[in-house]
Amino acid sequence: MKKLRIHCIQHVPYEGPGAVLDWAEVNGAAVSYSHLYKGHALPDLQTLDMLLVMGGPMGIYDVKDFPWLPDEKIFIRQCIDHGKIVLGICLGAQLIADVLGARVFPNAQKEIGWFPIQLDDTMQQILELNEASAVVFHWHGDTFDLPLGAIHLAKSEACQNQAFLFAEKVMGLQFHLETTPDSLRLMINNGLDELKTAGEFVDSETQMFNGVKYVHGNNLILFRVLDYLSRL
Repeated sequence: MKKLRIHCIQHVPYEGPGAVLDWAEVNGAAVSYSHLYKGHALPDLQTLDMLLVMGGPMGIYDVKDFPWLPDEKIFIRQCIDHGKIVLGICLGAQLIADVLGARVFPNAQKEIGWFPIQLDDTMQQILELNEASAVVFHWHGDTFDLPLGAIHLAKSEACQNQAFLFAEKVMGLQFHLETTPDSLRLMINNGLDELKTAGEFVDSETQMFNGVKYVHGNNLILFRVLDYLSRL
């Protein structure tokens, strides 16, 4: 069986693939990286089977401060057009939505912390779960319209479009199933200013750390997502 080649685009040092690496190790997948914040180049399309686009505090429109964004968007579009598996997380999902022609814009309120999502029937089928909801980790201020032709997969009270599937192989997730105790700590430490933002859907630092009890369940959902995509 061919070894799956996953290429991870990382935008900041503290939002890496997390539990994706655990799945990759168990399943014999190879993981390579483009650390865009270090000026790394994007790879040749022929060197990857799956593109993993991580999160970050920037917006998809912050081209002046992050001049690599236009090239990244072109690369994501090329991966989609060439039938690669593409998984975007948070900012990654927003970038996918953008290259598919959907509007990306500030959500009515920030969603930061551990909050439930409601899973559509299609998502339950993908995950092979009977549960209609799950508490997952969020850290986003922006959201997106559902791309034309995409299938809606999940929503939350604060955000209508939490996940989508496009052309079977392309998935965007606003939430962070890849979170580990270590990555949770890093994100909190690097985002303390945002936790001072008042809002119905913004957890305190204590609430964020208490949510570590959900990490294992989130990782199991992630593994089912990866199982599904890797079979395509």
